[in-house]
Amino acid sequence: MSPSGAPTPADRRDVDVDVDVVAAQLGRPARGTFTVAHRCPCSLPDVIATAPRLADGTPFPTLFYLTCPRANSAIGTLEASGLMASMTERIHTEEGLAGRYAAAHEDYLRRRDDIGLLPTRESAGGMPTRVKCLHALVAHSLAAGPGVNPFGDEARGLLPQWWVAGPCVERTG
Repeated sequence: MSPSGAPTPADRRDVDVDVDVVAAQLGRPARGTFTVAHRCPCSLPDVIATAPRLADGTPFPTLFYLTCPRANSAIGTLEASGLMASMTERIHTEEGLAGRYAAAHEDYLRRRDDIGLLPTRESAGGMPTRVKCLHALVAHSLAAGPGVNPFGDEARGLLPQWWVAGPCVERTG
C-alpha cells in the first residue's frame, strides 16, 4: 500500500495470486476485491480492501474486510461477550476516546475515498458514534496499523494468536 493507504500495482498482483485463498477463506468468491490489505503472520491474506462499489455499481462501503475464518471466529466470541456495548459506553465517558474514534472514522473514509468516492460518509463498524462490528474495526486496525483505530487495536489485543496452528486454508498454486 502507498503511504496514503491506496493500493499500488504490486498490491493488485497479490490479489491475483491470492484470489483462490480468499475464496476458500470466505467459502465464496470475494465481491469487489481490490487488494490484499494485510497478511497474517502465516503469510496468507487476512484482510482485503474492497472497491467502494460492486461490479454492478452498488455501493459497498466496507473497505476493509476480514477474511481469515479463525480470526473471524475469535472476534465473534468477543462480540458475544458484550464487549461492544461497553466500548460504546466508553465513547461517551472516557476522555479523548470519542476524538480518537472520530479520527479513525476519518482515516477509514480517506482511505476509501483514495480508491473511489461514495455519496455516503458511512464507514464501518459503527464509527464514529458506536461500536457495532468488531470484525470491521479489527480489519481496519490490521490494515492501517496500530494507533489508528482505538477499538480495533483494543480488540486485537484481546484475540488469541489465531495463526499459530498454521494457515487457515491451504494455499493453491
